[in-house]
Amino acid sequence: MKVNKLFKFAGNLLLHSKLRSWLTIVGIVIGVAAIIAIVSLGTGLQESVSSQLGGLGADIISVSPGFSRAQGFRGGGGEGRTLTNTTFLDRSDLQTIKSEPGISFVDPIVSGSVDMTYLGETVKSNVQGVDESVWKNFVTTNLESGRYLSAADSNVIVISNRLAHDVFKNQIYINKPIMLNGKLFRVVGIFEKSSGAGGGLSSYVPLFQARSILTDKPQDHFDTIAIKVANVDELDGVAADLKSKLQLSRHVTDKNQDFTVSSSKDVQQQVQQVIGTFTLFLAAIAAVSLIVGAVGVANTMFTSVLEKTKEIGILKAIGARNSDILAIFLFNSGLVGLVGGIIGALFGWGLSLLLPMVVPALPNGRAFSPHVTWSIVLIALLVAVFIGMISGVVPAYRASNLKPVDALRYE
Repeated sequence: MKVNKLFKFAGNLLLHSKLRSWLTIVGIVIGVAAIIAIVSLGTGLQESVSSQLGGLGADIISVSPGFSRAQGFRGGGGEGRTLTNTTFLDRSDLQTIKSEPGISFVDPIVSGSVDMTYLGETVKSNVQGVDESVWKNFVTTNLESGRYLSAADSNVIVISNRLAHDVFKNQIYINKPIMLNGKLFRVVGIFEKSSGAGGGLSSYVPLFQARSILTDKPQDHFDTIAIKVANVDELDGVAADLKSKLQLSRHVTDKNQDFTVSSSKDVQQQVQQVIGTFTLFLAAIAAVSLIVGAVGVANTMFTSVLEKTKEIGILKAIGARNSDILAIFLFNSGLVGLVGGIIGALFGWGLSLLLPMVVPALPNGRAFSPHVTWSIVLIALLVAVFIGMISGVVPAYRASNLKPVDALRYE
């Protein structure tokens, strides 16, 4: 039997059982729409996270004391360990890092909590002491006003956008004096509002002055050492070399490693893996409705076979083969899946457009946009058609094996 006739017969079966078919289609519609909406949500979230973490500096590596599986460089050992051996980094580690040929800049950092006072109002803030001569090479956030720290700076500070505009009753502007733990500083820069340095309650001062206000920081100790690689394509190789050199200089191995080498690339991969797993889990839950829809398709097909028994007998009497009857009912069940898939894809696409209204922004204030791809839609349609046809296999087989005489006598 020709394909056009198969579609004609299958279409007639669908049209002559409108209510039952459309109730069945609803199950497919819900499943496909839910899967497309959830996957687009996960895809959009992954892209948003990637763009934010990419802004942290794809060519920057950080070395910090203590080792953790969650933060460790992915080439390192110690699988399954939690944070251990939290010690410190010192000038010996700094010199070891500076000896690596693949790096451009090194920025030793100390950080801590301070009392920030402005016009008689005091809040708790985080301050980072950085090497003022190289720090601007590591910053990925633009300034709203003022300038970055520079060599030979003294008693100056660059603050986050939130500290400048949202924390104190009176806004802070360039050249305004503020106090950190009782020591006077002049504001020379304010970051733009962002998820990086511009967010939070962070401020940045020259390294030597951070030590004067953070009295618990020994002169030769650092909280973090930031490294900017000369070639971003060599980041993994440089990170591996640094790990080996630091293990040698600190007399440790993978088993008792007491430092962490990481990059935004590592964090990005870990976050994307978590988001991907969560999206897959939600999509699997949504797929349950497709299974319910499959049961509905099978039920509809069994009923159609019973209702069309005489017609099947007539078709066989005029020469239709078993394979023709089988194909008609398989096409009918596949058509149910296709119609449900198309409507579900449209609903899923529309639902993904509504998601930004329900979740207008991420916690950091950044706009969120779900992303629907043609590949997701195509896969959802193919799955819907496949489920429809698989659900119709048994009823179609039973219809094809009816004997003409028995089918014509059926009441």
